[in-house]
Amino acid sequence: MESFLLKFYMREGDHHHGRPAWEWLMEQANMLGISGGSAFRAIAGFGRHHTLHEDRFVELAGTIAVAVEFVLSESQSTQLLELIQRENLYLPYVRSSVFFGMTGPAIRE
Repeated sequence: MESFLLKFYMREGDHHHGRPAWEWLMEQANMLGISGGSAFRAIAGFGRHHTLHEDRFVELAGTIAVAVEFVLSESQSTQLLELIQRENLYLPYVRSSVFFGMTGPAIRE
């Protein structure tokens, strides 16, 4: 099935409407009917300022990257991007065409 991978990057300390930005984003995607999403906390990374941030005890809280990703339809990716634009959020993202499938027998809920 032709789908899109939509992946957003933010710092764990970023907030929107008083909540962690990653949590707000996942809730909005859920309300749009997107089938699923995942948030991943990085153990290390650097950005455009080339400063290495690592998950260490002495690291400043909130500087580690969080990636939030969804596999969704083209129309859902457009809806989510438009919502983020209306909310005036600055979130770097990657959108790429992917093939989505399942292995093994069907799982029933």
